Amino acid sequence: MTGKILIVDDEAAVVKLLLTTLGDDDRYRLLVARDGEEALQIARQEKPDLVFLDILMPKMDGFRVCRALKANPATADMKVVMLTALAQDSDREEAIRAGADGYLAKPFSPTDLLEKVEEVFNSTG
Repeated sequence: MTGKILIVDDEAAVVKLLLTTLGDDDRYRLLVARDGEEALQIARQEKPDLVFLDILMPKMDGFRVCRALKANPATADMKVVMLTALAQDSDREEAIRAGADGYLAKPFSPTDLLEKVEEVFNSTG
């Protein structure tokens, strides 16, 4: 089975790191969105299993995107991991209130990213 992962970030370097880290693994199909509105559109169309979601983005921030995904029955089961430079406790708490399933602070190592992917996919069975 191939899992779909949606990467949502407006920073090209972060997107490249995720694509490089996950791109060689044929267990995953990678999708990319550059802003919150595009993320919602792709999520509704493609139904990814996992969404790596930046918080600070154009058009719609990650908290709003996460709340929208979790409020929609068609996308509510998607696992959402916030991937952000905002690492204060208050940011983590806001992510949890928005419905995020996980949180990974930038900068992160490729190993941390892979561990988070495995954790999410292993928890979904």
